[in-house]
Amino acid sequence: MERFKNYGLWLAIGSFVVIALETFGVDIDLGKYERLYHALLSILVMAGILNNPSLGRGYSDKVDNKS
Repeated sequence: MERFKNYGLWLAIGSFVVIALETFGVDIDLGKYERLYHALLSILVMAGILNNPSLGRGYSDKVDNKS
């Protein structure tokens, strides 16, 4: 359940939903910025997939202060 408390996961899911909606015909007209928009959404989806909240909060790892 730790994964569902992570903002990176929800950002990735939101980005994926936007990409999926565009694939199924919802038109979002951004003009000349459309390639940049798609690249940003793809990066956000990949970041959410690669994120592992069991190793820390968000994208940072846990720090071991015992040593």
